[in-house]
Amino acid sequence: MKLKTLLAATALGALMAAPALAQQITVKAGVLNDRSGIYADLSGEGSVIAARLAVEDFKAAEKGIKVEIVSADHQNKPDVGSTIARQWYDQDGVDLILDVPTSSVALAVSQITKDKNKIHINSGAGTSDLTGKACSPNTVHWTYDTYALAQGTGGAMVKAGGDSWFFLTADYAFGHALERDATAVITKAGGKVLGAVRTPFPGTDFSSFLLQAQASKAK
Repeated sequence: MKLKTLLAATALGALMAAPALAQQITVKAGVLNDRSGIYADLSGEGSVIAARLAVEDFKAAEKGIKVEIVSADHQNKPDVGSTIARQWYDQDGVDLILDVPTSSVALAVSQITKDKNKIHINSGAGTSDLTGKACSPNTVHWTYDTYALAQGTGGAMVKAGGDSWFFLTADYAFGHALERDATAVITKAGGKVLGAVRTPFPGTDFSSFLLQAQASKAK
């Protein structure tokens, strides 16, 4: 009877303490993305608003969880993104980093996150290396990647008759991964790659590169 009484008292104490423990849960999430450049429209402030709406939909406050959302502009530069990630983790108490478009920045942030044993949930970068050679137990990659783009769009275009390709490849991690993954799909399906040229990122004038593509077709 004494043992049963002790167990019952322990269980009751745990139940009474649960709400108090829940009130102590705090999460600080950082939305790190392009807020002023080429990807600002598809991520930027919209991603910050979406994160706050997700917290509201989850009703975190009603569950005794305090969530703070902070944001910063990585300017599509790995060194800038890395500096922000380190400061967030080391000084600002950020628990996880979200979004991170621009694959070169995402790869850098993923490595820092692993080193700091934090969490990186990526929905903005596309390179399949995030779940390939740079796979990390601390990074969750979802939404899309270059493998999916290559298998879906690339594969469908070859089957539809588009079997000759020339790549104008954005000269950073995403472009390199997409060219690699698409080339594998194209050649496997019986298509051929006539050539490729690396284009500056970000860039707006592709006229000289298009001329090179046209010349390769003429050959």
